[in-house]
Amino acid sequence: MAVDVPRSIRLDALAYGGDYNPDQWPEEVWHEDARLMREAGVNIVSLPVFSWPQLETAPGVYDWAWLDRVIEILWEAGIRIDLATATATPPSWLVRSHPEMLPSDESGQRLEFGSRQAYCPSSPVWREHVGRMTRAMAERYGEHPALALWHVSNEYGDHVSRCWCPESSAHFRRWLEQRYGTLDGLNEAWGVNVWGQRYTEWAHIEAPRRSTGPVNPTQLLDFERFSSDALLELFQIEVEILREVTPEIGVTTNFMSILRDLNYWDFAALEDLVTDDAYPDPADPLAHVPAALNYGYMRSLKGGQPWLLLEQAPSGVSWRDVNVPKAPGQMRIGSLQAIAHGSDGAMCFQWRQAKYGQEKFHSAMLGHRGEASRTFQEAKAFGAELKRLEPVRGSRVRSRVALVIDHDSWWGSSAAESLPSQRLEWLAQARAWNAALFALGHPVDAVQATSDLAGYDVVVVPNLYVADAAQAAVLEAFVERGGQLVVGPFSGVVDATEKVHDGGAPGPLRGLLGVEVDEQWPVADGRAERVAFADGGAEFDGRTAFDAPIWGEWLEVLPGTEVLAGYASGELDGRPAITRRSWSRDAPSSLLDRREAGGAWYVSCVLEPTGLVELFRSVLRAAGLPARDRTHADLEAVTRSNETTDYTFVLNHGRDELVVDVPEGARDLLGDPESPLGATLTLPRFGAAVLATPRAGAAPFITLSDLDD
Repeated sequence: MAVDVPRSIRLDALAYGGDYNPDQWPEEVWHEDARLMREAGVNIVSLPVFSWPQLETAPGVYDWAWLDRVIEILWEAGIRIDLATATATPPSWLVRSHPEMLPSDESGQRLEFGSRQAYCPSSPVWREHVGRMTRAMAERYGEHPALALWHVSNEYGDHVSRCWCPESSAHFRRWLEQRYGTLDGLNEAWGVNVWGQRYTEWAHIEAPRRSTGPVNPTQLLDFERFSSDALLELFQIEVEILREVTPEIGVTTNFMSILRDLNYWDFAALEDLVTDDAYPDPADPLAHVPAALNYGYMRSLKGGQPWLLLEQAPSGVSWRDVNVPKAPGQMRIGSLQAIAHGSDGAMCFQWRQAKYGQEKFHSAMLGHRGEASRTFQEAKAFGAELKRLEPVRGSRVRSRVALVIDHDSWWGSSAAESLPSQRLEWLAQARAWNAALFALGHPVDAVQATSDLAGYDVVVVPNLYVADAAQAAVLEAFVERGGQLVVGPFSGVVDATEKVHDGGAPGPLRGLLGVEVDEQWPVADGRAERVAFADGGAEFDGRTAFDAPIWGEWLEVLPGTEVLAGYASGELDGRPAITRRSWSRDAPSSLLDRREAGGAWYVSCVLEPTGLVELFRSVLRAAGLPARDRTHADLEAVTRSNETTDYTFVLNHGRDELVVDVPEGARDLLGDPESPLGATLTLPRFGAAVLATPRAGAAPFITLSDLDD
């Protein structure tokens, strides 16, 4: 059956394998590895990520022979290669020849060689050598039949996402000159008349190192943008060379889920396939909830195209303070969650557990006990099971709800020291809002505020601190079409140069939301105010009032805007907290609870989790979407679809069994696909089912059965 797989990966199956480091082992082990990989169902591995020093032992002196043999051994075993360009970290000879390429921290201190990513992203020496090594790899292996995908560098920004060295400062100045054109333009944008910061020469501008006090917030925001762009340029150097030498081979670089420091929207535009490294903490019983948001972001970066989970831990990692292993079954359920959310496979770090170095205690598919290791037995079992999910490959996730991820707002609301509160965190807000929607049964896509929103009924914006007219126009058009828009606190505050909008927040969103923020009103540490829903209309477990820690705002409500909830304690007692402005297709109106009328909701506070669930239940109802009456944090259901079939993944992330209602005639790909299920399905500890049903107008909606008490 022809499937809509990314053109970028030459693999006719769901991907299964892991990072492979053959240069850490003698050659006789390579043959054993190939045999065990076949036994485990592995069909692709990533290599040689950190092997530049072994491939180029001195400037211009290459040793390709060992890698040639590894690739041939794997190819003879039917295993394809996600081939790294080996540019993840520099060899020592390059660093010692050019110590100026080492990165510097915020105090100007050079960081030493001895870990990884020991480079300044702006270094022309580094960029030149990266380009040369990439070309050498492409010319050596670009026509090898085992090559399935190019793997550029590794986890950009993991250790060095910002550099404050002289070369970075010079690059920052060039970036600023291109952005603003003239010093007058920069001085105007940066608001330099505050604290006497006017610049009279470009050479006077430095990267914002540690200073005597709070640094100019616009300079900080621009440095965040620049730093992401500097790594993007580094990525682009390799992409362009690979496209030139091997235009038919897809290109990726492995992301790190929702990462503050890099704007992955920009990176994804340059690559063919989005790949992600995901490490939910097995010690956290709710780790699967933010993981769902991470995966929603990954599938959305290229418009819903299938992506690939490139790394996960088979069991424990090696870099947390306490590295709790995964319990039996957790690797399987975590892999199935990624596939449910659009990954066309599940890969691991690492294949064979290292004997030495910084990652010798990081788990692997093949543990220190070899074939007898628990992780190998689980990996082998899942490799066999994965083949049952082949019909899912190439299908896409169905979601009617999207969450706006805006890096300018994340950077602007976190980089500066001079904010009303340091406790209002963008990522915490996004995760909390996603958690409420997760509990109510909805997987969440990610969008930008200027994206095409036509496919969604609900769009949520946890924070849009930096907002402009173009974003406001897209959001307003969404509401005018009947969509439900929910905007969180501290939004529409400043423009792209960190200047407060005329009239204050919510700036360009004022007409859409129908409110004005007179003053931000953060809540003191250790205190929570109360927010009560109007007329007792919202109720959860008999409650109509909820805690609101961290943040509040003094709102003024414009005519035509309804107050849904108000502050019920503190200095804001009696003032509006949550509002809704309903829109017909022609103009704002006060008509409520009409599906043909869109709604613009404003949440000026940080609600406790139960309050968010109740709020979003009301939003979903207004959008005409279902919501679970009984929520359970361990239950997740996500539907992938092709032209004919819905594949609904029903996952139990917990240790207690769950009973769910299932669609009539559903067949479980992980059970007996020829026999329809009954009306209910019991999911044991870490249990899962993949329900196949004819494609319907709406995705199947899975709820707890009344039998589950």
